[in-house]
Amino acid sequence: MISSDVIRGYNDTFLLSLLNQGDSYGYELSRQIKEKTDGDYIIKETTMYSAFTRLSKKGYIISYPGTVTQGKKRTYYSITLEGKMHLKEKQEEWHITREVVDHLVKGEDK
Repeated sequence: MISSDVIRGYNDTFLLSLLNQGDSYGYELSRQIKEKTDGDYIIKETTMYSAFTRLSKKGYIISYPGTVTQGKKRTYYSITLEGKMHLKEKQEEWHITREVVDHLVKGEDK
């Protein structure tokens, strides 16, 4: 299991990346994160909905009402053009971050 401290700064990017593949709702997004990480990372519900609020306020996602399933009304989320541009920046930043961490943690020179 990955420490939430290590992942904390990437939750927004994870969600934007998944939404870039198609609109979805909270439970499905958390299931995808768990599945894609083979259970090594499970996003907490409060963390995810805080991220939705933050991303929405920045204009990176929009929400809309979805279908009612088993008496529950689902809220769907969609990435905006601004969100796609932000995601691209974060993906580029990740490549640099990963390289820096690899070098420092492994004790390698560049």
